[in-house]
This record gives sequence, structure tokens and C-alpha cells, in this order.
Amino acid sequence: MGNSFRQVLFIVLFFAIGLPVALAADPAKVLRVPFEAPDAGFDGSMTGNYFSGIVSEAIFERLLTYDYLTRPVKLAPGTAEAMPEISNGGKTFTFHLRKGIYFTPDPAFKGKRRELIASDYAYAFKRVLDPKNHSPDINFLAGKIVGLDALAEQARKTGHFDYDAPIVGLQTPDPYTLRIELNAPDYNFLYVMAFPSGLGAVAREVVETYGRSIAEHPVGTGAYMLQQYVPASKIVLVANPDYRGFVWDFKTSGEPGDAEIIKAMQGKRMPQIGRIEINIVQEEQTRWLAFSKQQFDIDYLPQLAAPKVMAGDKLTPEYAEQGIHLYRALEPGLTFTLFNMTDPIVGGYSNEKIALRRAIALVYNPQTEIDLVRNGQAVLAQMVMPPAVAGFDPNYRSSMTYDPLLANKLLDYFGYRRGADGFRTLPDGKPLVLQIHREMDVRYAEIAELWKRGLDQIGIHAEFPVGNFQDNQKAAIECKLMMWNSAWNADYPDGENFLQLLYGPNAHQGNFSCYQSANFDALYKKAVALPPGPERTQLYAQMNRQMEADTPWRVNTTRVRDWVSQPWVEGFKKHPILNAEWQYMDIQAH
Repeated sequence: MGNSFRQVLFIVLFFAIGLPVALAADPAKVLRVPFEAPDAGFDGSMTGNYFSGIVSEAIFERLLTYDYLTRPVKLAPGTAEAMPEISNGGKTFTFHLRKGIYFTPDPAFKGKRRELIASDYAYAFKRVLDPKNHSPDINFLAGKIVGLDALAEQARKTGHFDYDAPIVGLQTPDPYTLRIELNAPDYNFLYVMAFPSGLGAVAREVVETYGRSIAEHPVGTGAYMLQQYVPASKIVLVANPDYRGFVWDFKTSGEPGDAEIIKAMQGKRMPQIGRIEINIVQEEQTRWLAFSKQQFDIDYLPQLAAPKVMAGDKLTPEYAEQGIHLYRALEPGLTFTLFNMTDPIVGGYSNEKIALRRAIALVYNPQTEIDLVRNGQAVLAQMVMPPAVAGFDPNYRSSMTYDPLLANKLLDYFGYRRGADGFRTLPDGKPLVLQIHREMDVRYAEIAELWKRGLDQIGIHAEFPVGNFQDNQKAAIECKLMMWNSAWNADYPDGENFLQLLYGPNAHQGNFSCYQSANFDALYKKAVALPPGPERTQLYAQMNRQMEADTPWRVNTTRVRDWVSQPWVEGFKKHPILNAEWQYMDIQAH
């Protein structure tokens, strides 16, 4: 069957059932991408899984989004007609929705076209606060919207969240207007409204139709819709026939490669790509081999392949001559090792427990990780936030260095004695055995080996249980992992997004360490009440010092991502915040 016949059949079928036609999206244009770990379904209010978030971003639309090319990143209207009206001293935000935006067809709508309305966002926000959902995104809204927390508290007492109860801070005076009133000014609130995962619009009737299985039945208004889902294996998205589309018209930020992208894409009706095929491939070497054989169209370059593929910051002639595109950027993220502050071995706030964590942190050398594991594709992390976000201080230097001599002195002083086998015990003589959880990929095995080398220098025995990312993340949320090598990429470009991972009230949400510090929390509250500027940046630095003093984390690296795409892929530029750039891209025949 030829491509032209398939396109005609596609159009005829959609006319036959009375739906608008996604004329631009070509079902013959298939983008093939790998995920390095499984998702956890596509209900953004109930999972913080990174890979779930990528898919959800393509399906669910937010009030605001980001301009595709502009750097530093710039907010732009999403489903809103324009940026919101801000009044009441920065506490009231009024959004006006575009008319004529429709959800994808679904049986939940009983054969009727379902237009997006303002109450769909109000409903989505309420779901994040509904206690039964245990939303990992609750920190984005908790304590912020007038009346919403009181409704959530009532639900905790009664076991029932009243979605029909009026809330002062969430008003919909007409179907296309959403008025949000905050308890206090929030200088990052507009970024929250562009959060790519849990704050997209959802239709209440869809949630009520599918109940517990809603995560497998995402229905949104975005450019793509779910066609096939095989958990932990394969995800297939197809262009949404009810999506309104847009004309590609973005301006350069003056960065290298922008002119080429604009030349290829300017004026096209989007989306162009009709089908996205996602396969879960957890081994880096396997993913790179598949890309090399042209089985995937786009991926980031595995760090193990960098010595062969990269010559400095460019592709080697062998790969450049193949027409492969390279987009290289310092990731707006952080890798770190977390300690469970409730764990009986490494947790706690007494001097001897702090000394143990500090000693452990002092024998891990991130520079060796950069050189040997990441093949130079990273930089040392100094703060709890990466260089690409507001509030980062380029002059800040962490007190967590590589110093095995000091680590041994700390352990000796606080009574962690060596036994006959050379390994230390706890001060009370009980065994001291660490469990540092990891995933199965070879680079995690190499990082585990680096940890073992460092711990051997101070006589601490460690085990490295292997699990998949989804299970480890779930256990971390519940504060059940003793230690875990983790990472965080910016949800929005401000240091608050990283510091909230250590904020006490976020325990069992994003605060995987279950870290509780009155000093840290007081500084956090003071900082979030301030606009961006030197005073807030100084508070961010003080929070970093408090974290170092208590050592719930050992900050490690910020990765350099080398994104590679096949010659036939057009329009790709990795966005620092957005993760599903598919609707901005095109594929040429090959």
C-alpha cells in the first residue's frame, strides 16, 4: 500500500466519522525513539516518573508552555489566548482560554465532541491535592491556592474529596476564563502553570469512566494521542485528529544551528510527524547499536560511546560524514546520591550519624566518575542546582570534596571501629553494611564500583541491590531505600525546583531523603517569598550550606547531553525544560 493511498484512506475515515482532519500530520512519517527506563502510566497527578512525563507532555496541554527556540527559556501561551492578567499585588492570575480546542475522541464523551473549558484545569489542580492520589506534584500547588488546602484537609478527615465544592482561589466565571487566587505572591507560579506533566487539562468524565485504569487511558487535547501501550516494552502515539495545529514560526536566539532549523521548518503546518514509536531499551550499548543501525531516529549519545563518536565537542569525521546531527548542551539537571534520613543505619541527626554520612560522601570522587564512567561528558556539581537555573551562584564551592583521610578521621573519632576483618561497625558494635540501590545499566555498575573503591578505603562494607528505575523511585518516595544514586532535571528554570526536593513538608513526595531541617525549611519559606535577585540567591546558598552540614545528599555531576539524530530528522533542538519536542519536528523521506 503506497503512502499516498494511506493518506487518502486516513482522511476519508476521519471525514466519515465527522471529525476534523489532521491534514499536516502524515501517518507515513514515523519517529522512532528509545526510553532508557519504563514509564509508570500516564496520569500525571499520580506519578512523577520522568518517562511518563515525556509522553504526558505530548498528550496533555498546559495553560502555558515555552517558546521552542528561545534561550534562555521563555514562557509562551499554551491553551491560553495570551499570558495571564496579573492583579491583586501578584496574587491573582486570570487566564482566558482559546476557544475551539477539543479533547481527542473517546467513548467517555458518548459520541460528542468535547471542548476544553476552564473547569478542566480547575479539576486537574484539585486532583493533585486529592489525598487518595498521593500526587508527587502536590508541592507545585500545596499551600498556594486560596481554599484548596482546606478542601484537601477535609478530604483527609472524611475520606472523600468534594470536587464540586466551590473554592475561592479557583473560579471559572465563564467557560473560557480561569481565575486563580494565591495565598501569597509566588514568583515562579507562571512556570508552574507550564509544568509539562501533572498540570495539563483532563476531562472529569474520562477520569470517572476509567477509574483505577485511567493511567492507561490518557485523553488530552495535545498534538498526540495514545494508540498502543505495552507496559515496560512499547508505546505508540499517533497524531490527534482533533488537534488544532499551528504554523511553525519561531525566531532564532542566535545559537548555532538555529538558522538551519528555521530554513527547514519555517511556515510548515504542524505537527508533521504522524506516528511516534517508543521502545524501552535499558542498556546503553544496545540503544547505541540500534541507533547506529538506523533503528532509532533520535537519542542522546551514550557516554560509553563518546570516545569513539566525539572529537572534543564535535562528531568525528566518520559520523559527521554520515549526516548525523549533533546538539550538545549542559543539562539543566543534577546527579546526586541520597541518604534516607529515616534509615536506622545512615539516617538521623546526631553528630555520629552526620559524621557517618559525611565520611561516606568524602570517599566518592565525582571527577573520577566524569573521567571514567561519563567519558568527560559532565561537569562537577557544586550546588543543589545546576548552572542553567536562576539562583545558581557560579562562585559557590561545595564543602564536599574527595578526602578519604578526613573520612577515616571522622569515623575513628565518632567510634566506628574496625573489626578483625578490616570493616567498621556501628559505635554500638552492630554491623555497618550499606545498601546503595542502583539500576541495571552498565554505567550504574561502574558507578557502584567507584563507590566500592572509596568505601574500601574507610573500611565500610556495601551491597548494591539492582532494581528497575520505576521500582526504585517508588521505594524512594516511600523512603524505603537506604541510599540511591538519583538525578533530577529542571521542571522549571529556577533553583527552587531543586531545593524543594529537600523541603521537609515534601517528604514522601519529591523529598526522597525524608530530610527534615527547621533551619533549611525556614530559609526555604523566606526565599520563595522573594523575587529573583541577589537576596534570594544568597538564601539559596545558605540552604546549600545547611544541606552540606546535614548531608542528606552528596551532589555529584551535571551531565553534558550530546543529542544525535539521523540525517532525515529536521527541526530538532533539545529544549532545556520541554521533553517531547516531536510536534516541532519533521522527517524527510529516506
